[in-house]
Amino acid sequence: ELMTGYTMLRNGGVGNGGQPWVLRWSSRIRLTWLSFTLFIILVFFPLIAHYYLTTIDDADDAGKRIFGPRTGNELCEVKHVQDLCRIRESVSEELLQLEAKRQELNSEIAKLNLKIEACKKSIENAKQDLLQLKNVISQTEHSYKELMAQNQPKLSLPIRLLPDKDDATFPLPKSNRNCRLHNCFDYSRCPLTSGFPVYVYNSDDYPFGSSLDPLIKQAFEATVRTNVYVTENANIACVYIILVGEMQEPIMPKPTELEQQLHSLPYWRTDGHNHLIINLSRKSETQNFIYNISTGRAMIAQSTFYDAQYRPGFDIVVSPLVHAMSEPNFLEIPPQVPVKRKYLFSFQGEKIESLRSSLQEVRSFEEEIEGNAPADYDDRIITTLKAVQDSKLDFVLVEFTCKNQPKASLPTEWALCGERDDRLELLKLSTFALIITPGDTHLVISAGCTMRLFEALEVGAIPVVLGEQVQLPYNDVIRWNEAALIIPKPRITEVHFLLRSISDNDLLAMRRQGRFLWETYFSTSDNVFSTVLAIIRTRIQIPAAPIREEPAVEIPHRSGKAAGTDPNMADNGDLDLGPVETEPPYASPKYLRNFTLTAMDIYRNWNSAPGPFHLFPYTPFDPVLPSEAKFLGSGTGFRPIGGGAGGSGKEFQAALGGNVPREQFTVVMLTYEREEVLMNSLERLNGLPYLNKVVVVWNSPKLPSEDLLWPDIGVPIMVVRTEKNSLNNRFLPWDEIDTEAILSIDDDAHLRHDEIMFGFRVWREARDRIVGFPGRYHAWDIPHQSWLYNSNYSCELSMVLTGAAFFHKYYAYLYSYVMPQAIRDMVDEYINCEDIAMNFLVSHLTRKPPIKVTSRWTFRCPGCPQALSHDDSHFHERHKCINFFVKVYGYMPLLYTQFRVDSVLFKTRLPHDKTKCFKFI
Repeated sequence: ELMTGYTMLRNGGVGNGGQPWVLRWSSRIRLTWLSFTLFIILVFFPLIAHYYLTTIDDADDAGKRIFGPRTGNELCEVKHVQDLCRIRESVSEELLQLEAKRQELNSEIAKLNLKIEACKKSIENAKQDLLQLKNVISQTEHSYKELMAQNQPKLSLPIRLLPDKDDATFPLPKSNRNCRLHNCFDYSRCPLTSGFPVYVYNSDDYPFGSSLDPLIKQAFEATVRTNVYVTENANIACVYIILVGEMQEPIMPKPTELEQQLHSLPYWRTDGHNHLIINLSRKSETQNFIYNISTGRAMIAQSTFYDAQYRPGFDIVVSPLVHAMSEPNFLEIPPQVPVKRKYLFSFQGEKIESLRSSLQEVRSFEEEIEGNAPADYDDRIITTLKAVQDSKLDFVLVEFTCKNQPKASLPTEWALCGERDDRLELLKLSTFALIITPGDTHLVISAGCTMRLFEALEVGAIPVVLGEQVQLPYNDVIRWNEAALIIPKPRITEVHFLLRSISDNDLLAMRRQGRFLWETYFSTSDNVFSTVLAIIRTRIQIPAAPIREEPAVEIPHRSGKAAGTDPNMADNGDLDLGPVETEPPYASPKYLRNFTLTAMDIYRNWNSAPGPFHLFPYTPFDPVLPSEAKFLGSGTGFRPIGGGAGGSGKEFQAALGGNVPREQFTVVMLTYEREEVLMNSLERLNGLPYLNKVVVVWNSPKLPSEDLLWPDIGVPIMVVRTEKNSLNNRFLPWDEIDTEAILSIDDDAHLRHDEIMFGFRVWREARDRIVGFPGRYHAWDIPHQSWLYNSNYSCELSMVLTGAAFFHKYYAYLYSYVMPQAIRDMVDEYINCEDIAMNFLVSHLTRKPPIKVTSRWTFRCPGCPQALSHDDSHFHERHKCINFFVKVYGYMPLLYTQFRVDSVLFKTRLPHDKTKCFKFI
């Protein structure tokens, strides 16, 4: 039936009455099929699905569950839900971490609270210990003071004494001829702390003033105005000075008139005690007009004395005042080399009246041989010297008759021949200059002899004085045997042998010493007057007044910029700089040895020339001198070697002076409008041990920028303004320098701290030397017969540039106030050569070369602007400077050396407890 229906359906329901059936059957089939389908969907599919899902949920793989019960994380498959879930997870994790940190901090707080309690207990204990230590220190200091009080008397300044004007209680001497300081000088007017005030009378206020030589009077007045000891308050004066000569003969007052005028001086006080009468001579024929005048207890200073007039240790023999109103021309002074000159010795003179003719006494040579001394040796002297001249063994020139009219002279005195210029020309050709003393033994010195001595020393002819009884100028404080030969007249036959036997080295030493004496005590009116005052002050043992220091005019500047530390600068390598001081430096006492030097070191002070003490008499000052300074530090080099205690050395500051400012060093830095370079150089000094202060010499007329911020390097920086742009300002003795050591350094110098400290240590072992880094040397130019300056690398040197060098402040005084002005003028002219001038000065004084440390030959910082030394004319100017300085000094003072100091501590195996020792090679 179905097939029939199906066939009919395919046939389109064609047939009789077939179409309605087909429709009914089709509808029935669709309804049945729809019902069956719905049954399947609604019944079987949920059952199957439920079974399937429940089967999967029971599986072990939780990731395959689809319709089973799910966790909160599995419900976040929707995107916005997943974001919220991630935020929740992150917050949860952070909360967990914070909770862990909170618990950890709570535990740490608990531990710290325990430590705080322990620290509080420790602080209380430390306070108790500190209080006990303070008590112990206080007791120790008290015990120390008690011991010091027991061992040393308490000293205080003496009371200033001002005696009465009349001095009625002053004891009278038996005779004016017996006057000495102990019975003719009132010490009560000259306390040790008085400063040696000197009152000088104005000669124009008295009648004899019109008779004085105008040149001498003018020179004397100019000298008095600049002398530090002169005072206008006569009531406090220690010494009163009156100038009475040289007088002009046509208007010279009578001796009685001059005596009355002297006795009428307002402070003469009946006998003239504490007065000094000065009779200066400018000519050899000056007469001794004071001989017939009663001078009472007044001291006399002049060039001519008779034995009945001269009072040793009381009166003063002075040199003639040849250069009254002019400075000596150093370029006209002959050099000190070659040592030997054309003539072995020379003499020109004429004797107006002999002692033999005056006494009408004739003695034979046989009588003299028998032991009767002749009254006058001059005849034998003439015969012997002529015999030497005729022998022609040596070139000598002796003339006993003047070609022209001889100068006026005293009886038995050899008169000078010719004019001064002619005599000097002869002496320039003479190795020795004979000076025959007067035949009258009662004439201990004459103006003619002092004039011959002056001229011989001036041109470098070594004086040979025939006559041991002579009293040479300043003889009680000057060792004349170091600059002259003093031979008794009976040895005239041995003079030629003695002169030929002296070696060249001794000749040069005597000539150099004579040149020093002439420059220091004879050459100018300032030197003569200052020397006379220094002799009196030294005799009565009054310390010298400190020489003036250069006042530092500070330029205001802002500081506070934190200075960085260049690792290359602060790297000390193998050099141990020692412990850092924790205590503030002790005060450096001034006037450390003034009284001792005055009382004990007279001859060393006056005669150590060339040497550091040679200017003490008239340029005394407070700073410790180099030869004294070497005793202040013990120095490890003098420690005993061998068993027993010692060997480990001391810490640097303990072994050499201790922690006092004068045992540190001051940096003096010259600069000119290079602010950036200057600031970098100052910053490199940050943290430098033993640095006391930095003095920046601002050499520019333009002040530093107001907005310039200076670095803070831990020590004061003093910016000093100068009056003019001069390289000589580098060596001015600024009053702000409290140390002995000065490190002169250029603003572009590039030195490490270990190098500076090493140089400082070497200097403290040799304080009279220049100790520095870059070495130079001088050389003789054979084709041009002149000196050259050489900066090539060499194993030999004679100079150390002061652009990076240590030297003693003492030399700053000498350079600025004592060294010939002509040298400083040339430095200003060329704006060059100040370092060469300092090397010349120190080598001239010490006769020692400088000391070079380390192998460094240059010190310029890379990238810095070019300095003056890069100019093409720099070396030509230095050649000229060296030759000019040689003319001024009269010889080449520079000395060659191949010695160099390097630290070998890092090469030496030392025990750990002895590494603080310092060694040199």
